[in-house]
Amino acid sequence: MEVAVPPPAVAEDITLGALLAACDLHPKLPLIFTYEGRPVRPGYHVTEVKAGQFAALDCGGNPEAWPEIFVQLWDVDDGDRTHMLAGKFAAIIRKVSEHVGLDQSAKLTFEVSDGVMPMQLHCAASPIPATDRLEVALAPRAASCKPRDRWLEEQKQAAACCDPRSDKPRC
Repeated sequence: MEVAVPPPAVAEDITLGALLAACDLHPKLPLIFTYEGRPVRPGYHVTEVKAGQFAALDCGGNPEAWPEIFVQLWDVDDGDRTHMLAGKFAAIIRKVSEHVGLDQSAKLTFEVSDGVMPMQLHCAASPIPATDRLEVALAPRAASCKPRDRWLEEQKQAAACCDPRSDKPRC
């Protein structure tokens, strides 16, 4: 029986360093985060940036440890403001890093709220530059079972190894 693997919410889970690199390449473009099928409002604020180092046991009893950066976005209209430029966003993050010491390779999680609805956790895809914006798609961060995820990845790699269309050596 083949196990169905749901598609990930976004193509990847970018790191802080990858987001800053994209902002550095396009500092004068408005940085627009999208979630729930719409862009954040032009007056959005970065209200908090937090760095965490986590240690845990997964549901299989396996130890886990990882760094994670949380960027809190307050999705509001604020007068006649326009979307924040990518360069300004990068400057905010770097200022935090001077005081807190942010790990550029850390997993990046966005906490998003409009000030009325509860905050929701999101992961981010790689930024996509356009002529008039630098867009970052956010998707809800889903719960997962790490032992199951590892097993599914092993199955996928084993199948790719034995796939006759693969350029990898046969099993």
